[in-house]
Amino acid sequence: MARILVAEDERPINDLVCRNLALVGHEAVPCFDGDEALRLAGQERFDLVLLDVMMPGPTGFEVKRRMDAGIPVIFVTAKDDLASRLDGLGMGADDYVVKPFEILELLARVEAVLRRTDQHQRSFEHQGVRVDLATRQAFKDGVEVALAPKEFDLLETLVVNRNLALSREQLLRLVWGYDFEGESRTVDMHVLRLRKKLGWEDVIQTVYKVGYRLSTRRRA
Repeated sequence: MARILVAEDERPINDLVCRNLALVGHEAVPCFDGDEALRLAGQERFDLVLLDVMMPGPTGFEVKRRMDAGIPVIFVTAKDDLASRLDGLGMGADDYVVKPFEILELLARVEAVLRRTDQHQRSFEHQGVRVDLATRQAFKDGVEVALAPKEFDLLETLVVNRNLALSREQLLRLVWGYDFEGESRTVDMHVLRLRKKLGWEDVIQTVYKVGYRLSTRRRA
């Protein structure tokens, strides 16, 4: 999907972010200080940079000032005061995420920025099914599959977060919204319909005591 530079000096956080970006299909390149971030951003092509503010060497703010202005940036930082947020967004950052964060929230922010900057994946193909995210259409063996709006919303959420286990509560929040008053059974029924319509009984997997995962990995 996208090539993303992860500039974060705390290795456990860097590893967590890179691992989850890779799971959903991105290429994540880690770095651990401001000088390395500037060097990599100047020498290689990236669709997005995730920048910690407080790093060894130049701060994330300084890195942003000295980078090519055309590279999208999301600040990921523990600096949660209003002045820092305004500084970061004021210098042209595309988003500002405060630690600690939920990894699904960060992935959603990444997807939103990639969409706005036209760097996101427009289609996804797996086992005879093609999902066109731009036109909100799904095709099986070249034939369009009729999906209700919420069925496609759920499919898109599973595709964007593929290979990640998503709880029913997370899916309700991501697809139906924070104020949805229905039950988790709603998710089960929509998953059942998607599996049947797409022939993805083994692709949309049930994760025991958690929820569901759209898996692109071959089972051993």
